[in-house]
Amino acid sequence: MLNMTELDLAGKRVLIREDFNVPINNGEITSDKRLRAALPTIRTALNRGARVILMSHLGRPVEGVFDPDLSLEPVAGRLSELLGIAVRFESEWIGGVNLEPSEVVLVENVRFLSGEKADDPELGKAMAALCDVFVMDAFGTAHRAQASTHAVASFAPEACAGLLLAKELKALKHGLEAPATPVVAVVGGSKVSTKLTVLRSLLSKVDKLIVGGGIANNFIAATGFDVYSSLFEPDLLVATRELMEEAVRAGVEIPIPLDVVCSREFSQDAAPVIRSVNDIASNEMILDIGPKTSSLYSGILEEAGTIVWNGPVGVFEFDQFGQGTKDISMSIAGSSAYSIAGGGDTLAAIEKYGISDEISYISTGGGAFLEFLEGKPLPAVSILETRTGR
Repeated sequence: MLNMTELDLAGKRVLIREDFNVPINNGEITSDKRLRAALPTIRTALNRGARVILMSHLGRPVEGVFDPDLSLEPVAGRLSELLGIAVRFESEWIGGVNLEPSEVVLVENVRFLSGEKADDPELGKAMAALCDVFVMDAFGTAHRAQASTHAVASFAPEACAGLLLAKELKALKHGLEAPATPVVAVVGGSKVSTKLTVLRSLLSKVDKLIVGGGIANNFIAATGFDVYSSLFEPDLLVATRELMEEAVRAGVEIPIPLDVVCSREFSQDAAPVIRSVNDIASNEMILDIGPKTSSLYSGILEEAGTIVWNGPVGVFEFDQFGQGTKDISMSIAGSSAYSIAGGGDTLAAIEKYGISDEISYISTGGGAFLEFLEGKPLPAVSILETRTGR
């Protein structure tokens, strides 16, 4: 891809697609991590004398309908503080935006525009008409072919990658295309159905695959143990067994939990009890891995050369069921391996246990991170490669 640093941006209108999908409560931004991640790209454009227009989505509004709770206006205020200059907010913008060199404008939520999700070419043309250079910098939405990520790149006079997008791709390729071995993946989540293709794809990339959360329950059940009222998907037991057989043929180890933390109810006050996987009571559900399993997984992670982490291994939101995820987190943080982490729940665990400085690279993407792991092309990246012919 062409990188924005390769272009002369002086005096040019530079339209930057960022991922400002931040949590907002009563008009207050509760986490500005995604805003901070975009600052190097914005500052680079400003320092080169560009006229900067920023666009992003926020939440999931009904397309074409304005929702005041999902307006990006609070983001403009926080960006002004972070950049140290005024960031003007424009609610009506698709017909044109006036701005001076080294000025920054944030435009309203792109999902308020009809045709955004459908990658409408006419909407893409209207966005492209706003700029001399389009910069795609939102890795978190790179897996979506939408007007503000894909169609606009087709019609803009020049289209390139921003610093954050380039940084994300470089880190992921470093960890997956020529990784230090052994490669260990930790994949957690509530349902195996949402991660089945990722798990299957990882069999050709890793040496060991640790599964957690509701996903692990399917593997426990597929091994022959009864998980009773635990979250799992019985209709995918055959697919899970097939995956386990594929792993054996590929020489990939998928360790099954030895013990688990159970409870009779799913609540903040639920009482935890440690059980062997062959000793779960019929009125109990699995909510975390047990200490023996944590020790097993920690040993695997300590020996890793590369670690890819997506998803917690238990209901870490409740402290009594969070020890497994905490142990895994600390093992990854303490490992000398090159570690990559991505996904919303993963980032929440990293923040909860204060290990962000110990992870080699923390991806800003969730769905894009998973699709990269699957080996799928990312439409917003592919179009940039097509435009530059590289």
